[in-house]
Amino acid sequence: MSPELQKRVQRYGWDKASDYYERCWADQLKPAQELLIEMADLKIGEKVIDIACGTGLVTFRVAEKVGTEGFVLGSDLSDKMIEYSLQYSVHKNQRNTNFQRMDAEELTAEDNYFDASLSALGLMYSPDPFTACKEMNRVIKHGGRAVAAVWGERKNCGWAEIFPIIDARVKSDVCPLFFQLGGGDNLKFTFEQAGFTNIRLKRISTTLYYETAEEASTAVFAGGPVAMAYSRFDEITKQEVHKEYLSSIEQFKNGKGYNIPGEFLVAAGYKNN
Repeated sequence: MSPELQKRVQRYGWDKASDYYERCWADQLKPAQELLIEMADLKIGEKVIDIACGTGLVTFRVAEKVGTEGFVLGSDLSDKMIEYSLQYSVHKNQRNTNFQRMDAEELTAEDNYFDASLSALGLMYSPDPFTACKEMNRVIKHGGRAVAAVWGERKNCGWAEIFPIIDARVKSDVCPLFFQLGGGDNLKFTFEQAGFTNIRLKRISTTLYYETAEEASTAVFAGGPVAMAYSRFDEITKQEVHKEYLSSIEQFKNGKGYNIPGEFLVAAGYKNN
């Protein structure tokens, strides 16, 4: 799949996933988001960009950290995610946030403007995460910091079979680089190549809990990165992939629900040149 096609799949796929994303993933992603915010060490009055912000789960929490004297810009490739975030900001009367649709590899933001750039579980979807990290570096001030969270090792993420299950039916890799950054020192190396220094890494284990099989299936199919491909399946194919996926997580069943293991990796670095 070409980079252009991959971006198009992600853009319109997340448009489709936007209706399900927050209720399917808000609790499950919280450990990674909390660690990212902690490692960002945000201060009152700072300006921050939240890249691949989704529905603003991190953006609004960061806005509280920097206070009314600060500012947070949320960006995402998906128009629908930006629409949701803008609606929430109006509902919350959030005056220190704004949201714009942007490509993480081509941010429409000034050089050396923000105090911090954040990306909570967005780099895995970029065809060129190195360029995305260079953009995170470009837009922050000298001495500023960048923090990025990604999913960890594939072997430590119990829901990972979702990709081969979908790929077998679309004859391509929906997210070919999804677990690459979470393996070994790949994320640290990418940060180094993008110009960051004093890089810190933290890897954490977590559990994704879903009360029912329907909730577990909805999260990965309708509310996640394969939403575009899944939306084009007929009902028979949807039933088939549900069955295969539930079989792949059967070992994590707990009563009617599922306790699915997961892993996150978070990196923080500084711009010193």
